[in-house]
Amino acid sequence: MSRKPPSGAVVGEDIDFTRLAVILCKPDAVERDLVDAVLERIAATGISVSARTDAVAEPWQVHVAYRNMLTDPGRSPANRPSYLEATFVGRPVVVALAHGGPDIHARLRRLIGHTDPAQAVEGTIRRDLGADSFEAAAAERRMVRNLVHTSDDPDAARRDLATWFGTGRPAPISDFENISVVLCKPDAVERGLVDDVLERIAAAGAVVTNRQQVTVQRWQINVHYWDLLVDADWFPDRDIPACLEAEYAGRQVVVALAHGAAGLHSRLRDLLGHFDPPHAAPGTIRGDLGTDSLPAAAAQKRLVRNLVHTSDDPHAARRDFGTWYGARRSGLLAPLLPARIAPTDA
Repeated sequence: MSRKPPSGAVVGEDIDFTRLAVILCKPDAVERDLVDAVLERIAATGISVSARTDAVAEPWQVHVAYRNMLTDPGRSPANRPSYLEATFVGRPVVVALAHGGPDIHARLRRLIGHTDPAQAVEGTIRRDLGADSFEAAAAERRMVRNLVHTSDDPDAARRDLATWFGTGRPAPISDFENISVVLCKPDAVERGLVDDVLERIAAAGAVVTNRQQVTVQRWQINVHYWDLLVDADWFPDRDIPACLEAEYAGRQVVVALAHGAAGLHSRLRDLLGHFDPPHAAPGTIRGDLGTDSLPAAAAQKRLVRNLVHTSDDPHAARRDFGTWYGARRSGLLAPLLPARIAPTDA
């Protein structure tokens, strides 16, 4: 390629940055042990926080992150570069990703509050947790310490993502507390209901990513429904291995990842509804879209068709991920990107 690509054309071409922001917990937040408090305040508003990463700020990162401040001729004092470097370079910071609706950048800016903690209103992060002011910073010839920065807009989010997480290095993920695997079963696929199911999950506040269609292998369904196989004595009238193979093996399912705040697994289970569709409440996926029942399934000596499964808890989510996405694919988990419920290549 003989010329430089257009600005922003390399990083995150497939990411909807209107729904993604980068959170930077500054050195003063780290040193005052306020990172957990900051991220918890953000998550408490319904914004999903993921991919928390510890870093030590490098000079280039600080210069890129604050390029507008450095190049604005209206800014003062003239030695702002040295102020920035003294504040950040070589010092620990914590970065994370925030996922939400198309208003996420404005919501975060309102939540963190005025740049000067002394002028921020009560209820904002900088006012409630801040301990500095423009006046004190000017007197001491330094940058104001205001705890946290979030991306100003989609273009800034694109730049911030590459600055703090890199263009090719995935952000780490520590556990499955905030991730569930969604399995749209063969009946959902055959009835053309996959989009409806995933859209309902997204509308409930989850971030849906990595939709993939899978042809089910026997081992996958046996691993996924291990509890049915182990407790097969509960179904003396049915051959559970044969039922599982008839319902799933060689048939199409669609899997996706759902990301959300603490309590995600129980919220999704409530959204799905009772496993027997006639007993599921109105407003649940199975209650509104299901057409099968346990009595019908028992009469035909098969399993009930109830459209969708989500992981029961973090341990199940880890197992479900390995079952449906495969080993050594943790790169799909980080960075956790905004909602994409359109099909993607497997």
